[in-house]
Amino acid sequence: MPPITPLLDTVTSPADTRGMSVAQLRQLADELRAETIDAVSQTGGHLGAGLGVVELTVALHHVYETPDDILIWDVGHQAYPHKILTGRRDRIRTLRQGGGLSGFTKRSESDYDPFGAAHAATSISAALGFAAAREAEGRDNCVVAVIGDGSMSAGMAYEAMNNACEIPGQLTVILNDNDMSIAPPVGGMSAYMARLVSGGGYQSLRHLGKSMVKVLPKPMQEAARKAEEYARGMVTGGTFFEELGFYYIGPVDGHDLNALVPILKNAREIKDKPVLVHVVTQKGKGYAPAESAADKLHAVVKFDVVTGQQAKATPNAPTYTKVFAEALIKEAERDEKIIAVTAAMDSGTGLDLFAKRFPKRMFDVGIAEQHAVTFAAGLAADGMKPFCAIYSTFLQRGYDQVVHDVAIQKLPVRFAMDRAGLVGADGATHAGSFDIGYMGALPGMVLMAAADEAELARMVATAAAIDDRPSAFRYPRGEGMGVEIPGVAEPLEIGKGRIVREGTAVAILSFGTRLGESLKAADALAARGLSATVADARFAKPLDVDMVLRLAREHEALITVEEGAMGGFGAFVLQTLAEHGAFDRGLKVRTLTLPDIFQDQDKPDVMYAQAGLDADGIVRGALNALGLDNASVAGRRA
Repeated sequence: MPPITPLLDTVTSPADTRGMSVAQLRQLADELRAETIDAVSQTGGHLGAGLGVVELTVALHHVYETPDDILIWDVGHQAYPHKILTGRRDRIRTLRQGGGLSGFTKRSESDYDPFGAAHAATSISAALGFAAAREAEGRDNCVVAVIGDGSMSAGMAYEAMNNACEIPGQLTVILNDNDMSIAPPVGGMSAYMARLVSGGGYQSLRHLGKSMVKVLPKPMQEAARKAEEYARGMVTGGTFFEELGFYYIGPVDGHDLNALVPILKNAREIKDKPVLVHVVTQKGKGYAPAESAADKLHAVVKFDVVTGQQAKATPNAPTYTKVFAEALIKEAERDEKIIAVTAAMDSGTGLDLFAKRFPKRMFDVGIAEQHAVTFAAGLAADGMKPFCAIYSTFLQRGYDQVVHDVAIQKLPVRFAMDRAGLVGADGATHAGSFDIGYMGALPGMVLMAAADEAELARMVATAAAIDDRPSAFRYPRGEGMGVEIPGVAEPLEIGKGRIVREGTAVAILSFGTRLGESLKAADALAARGLSATVADARFAKPLDVDMVLRLAREHEALITVEEGAMGGFGAFVLQTLAEHGAFDRGLKVRTLTLPDIFQDQDKPDVMYAQAGLDADGIVRGALNALGLDNASVAGRRA
């Protein structure tokens, strides 16, 4: 039964909230929370973060004239309540579905999403861009960035804050302080102090003091300025932000609309320097199952609203993430030099399991991929064996460090690239589309892709054994194929693939977990009278040149298959074939990759079908290479 929401039913845009009293805003927040819970129970998605900012969302849209005033949500996974208030309520139950609303902010979706986001710590930098554009055009709109304290572990946030005082005019940063609180719990006194230091009376006194101090010698002016800021900082805890050039307000209870509304109104009027409003919230607020869960139900599948019980399917096989973690634990039990490093994704990469077994050999450096890579490089330079486990899409943020701090120095850092390929409901921002190309471009890099969970275990062992250069291996989100995993994984021979099935007409060379679909395609081709060889490349670099040339010699057509963008494995194969004159013999080649677009979210099987990387797509690629269709295949067979 849907929640009863009489006040929310009257809201078609944020403008409808601006005449409401604080009491009405409180009711609106309660209804908005209930609507968010009900919607996510039907779609799955990020829940806890959104529940924590319901009151803040209501207050921001009540105080600021969005969309003319710019409101940017860092990461964006907390923006479901924002979407409901900004004219998308009728589609909120399509979240993360094919053709539905994105799970993050998205510019093409609404004017109320001025900046798209799904990776952390971009909001302040983007807000500065909007503020600078406003000043250049002489406009007077406000700019607000909401950043979670988790994102404050990323250096980019501080780079932006360091630059903020260079941009004139109004700019407000809301620090949403929840699970990683950086201040003591707040109560009535701290809310009172926040209202006091943001209010017009204090501001008038402050400006009067400034005008009086101007007649003093410059050294005394500076001393007076610091005295005022440090005195306020000692009361509120904001000295650090003051040193970065911000006017600090807080901490304030982020669920108290009586405090939030006047403070935001006051902050809106401060235009002589950027403002940071420190808001303390509770992730999962207002929903008992979320409040009691260890992760505050950060990300959920469909669930029962009453009990909070999630409808998780019974797994048929362990996930690749778990296989990686257990394989790494086995290697670490044999080698005390193995160290695990991740960037705020210990559970996402399975390294929480490693941390339980080896708490002193696991390092979570926060949302700081650049630091994670160079930290791992330092470990490797001093003789340790670091495994740096980072999602493919997040490793992009540390690529400069991969090049300069790891590859050029030939340091044996092992990169475990989780979530390689398409990721379903998380969409384009989280898809691991580009790592084959960007890692394979680096001289000396060993680049592997696991076809199944047994191969992944062997690649962990292979990476552990490589001690003279960097290596990387990729594997997808989700469950494995259900194959048996060896008790003791033997390392692979570097640069050697394997023939899985022998045929004569077509060779299908797979890199990664599309091997299963390649075998299905071979069966379908056989039913059409076309015999197909299927090979598992295992390595994109160094490429198994002998195997590639053999496939080229012995078959009329060669099809490469990979879960990555153009310019990856298929390009490496084409380069090798060209260098060895394979095309002179009339070889027909097709490289099957992800399409040259950013694919929107959908079910993974639908997305792979759209990309032409399922069995039917591979069959079409093979027939196309041979210049055949179904009718001509029948004629050829006859």
